[in-house]
Amino acid sequence: MEVTIGKSAELIEKAQAIRYQVFTVEQNIPNELDFDGLDSVAEHVLVTETNRSVATARLVINADGSSVMARVAVIEAYRGRGIASVVVKALIEYAKKKGVSSIEIHAHSYLQNYYQRLGFEFIEEVEVVGEHQLIAMRQKFLTT
Repeated sequence: MEVTIGKSAELIEKAQAIRYQVFTVEQNIPNELDFDGLDSVAEHVLVTETNRSVATARLVINADGSSVMARVAVIEAYRGRGIASVVVKALIEYAKKKGVSSIEIHAHSYLQNYYQRLGFEFIEEVEVVGEHQLIAMRQKFLTT
């Protein structure tokens, strides 16, 4: 398994292909909600296994030092193997190295306990996307 973080056009294209499969095809979330114009400013993590792109997420770092993790997606055949945790932990470590003060994520409500185990705290319920209730969660870091 290889983990890459960056913002090259090739990496973004591979990330978008995973997201299309997971969000648009599987979860019936309208494609225009996924493609919100932030991909070009975000750092993307891409997990590949035997030259196949299998998981992704992105991190937008804001000018105030906060950040937003979004679009965590794993191809169906690779779920249940801890790959989502690899993705999330990679972006957390990346954010810490960049001096980020916090990461916020809007996750499906059924994933609350999962993200709490990774250090996120529940903030509130937010919007419904497609048929999915999202919740806001945040992890804060000590900054020097």
